[in-house]
Parts: sequence; C-alpha cells; structure tokens
Amino acid sequence: MKTVVYPGTFDPITNGHIDLVERSACLFDRVVVAVVSADSTSKTPLFSVEERTVLAGELFLDRPEVEVVAFDGLLVDFARSMGADAILRGLRAVSDFEFEFQLAGMNRHLAPEIETLFLTPAQQYGYLSSSMVREIACLGGDISPFVEKNVQLALEEKFGRGVQ
Repeated sequence: MKTVVYPGTFDPITNGHIDLVERSACLFDRVVVAVVSADSTSKTPLFSVEERTVLAGELFLDRPEVEVVAFDGLLVDFARSMGADAILRGLRAVSDFEFEFQLAGMNRHLAPEIETLFLTPAQQYGYLSSSMVREIACLGGDISPFVEKNVQLALEEKFGRGVQ
C-alpha cells in the first residue's frame, strides 16, 4: 500500500487543500492529512490542533483512504511512523518553491527513503491561502467560495458572526 503524508497547519483547511488531498488520493492508496501542532511551528493558529483535526476530518468522512491525524515533532519521524512512501507539499506560486525546495532537501537528508512530491493546486485555488481566508472572515467577508460549510461556520463562530 502506497502512503503519502500531506502536512500542514490547515488553519483552516481550504478548498485548495481539499483539491490536493483528492488529487493525491488518485495517486496513492492512503493519504494521511497531518495536522501540525502549534508547538511544532512558529505560527500561532486561530484554531487549536484538535479543532483543525476535527474540521479536516469532517471533510473526508466518505473517503476511507484519507486519514486525518494531528502530530507534533519532526515530520520525517511522523512520516516513518505512518509508513509513508512520500511527503506531499503544495506549491501555489514560484515564491513557495525556494522554501519548499529547502525543506525537501533537509527531509531527504533526514529520511532518504521518503520522497517529497510537489503538486500545484487547480487554477481556481492558486491564490488561496488559509491566512487570506482568516483575514476575510475576520473582516466579515464572504468566505463561502474558499472553504466548505463546516469551516465557514467555525470561522464565523470564532469571529462572532452569523452565517451569511
């Protein structure tokens, strides 16, 4: 069984993330969406790791090949524990490439048996980021084109707004 790990903070998970999960599920037998704990990054997420894991998990209930798991620590250690053959990284723009290239090189050094694969999102999601979605939601804008309903409701609750 071929397994890929797709790590991220997913704060929140967007339609761009979902696009990459669904497309990677066509390439692998098992996709592990690895929700990074805040303790593992320099980011300060809006949602707790538990909330992010639940929100993402709700989106893939009908996809038995997709597993959503929270993790803390070194990505390659987690990938090994999941029996991963590869790590999936998304590239939205050329500006993402340099950082992702460095990460891939370091991961290859730490775990040469695990490949890093890059996928670009579908064209309609190329501009989409979790931080933009959070900003739009904070300012009361319509985020329905960018996230699924459960995520929209969770963001509106966080910012004290009703459903639009």
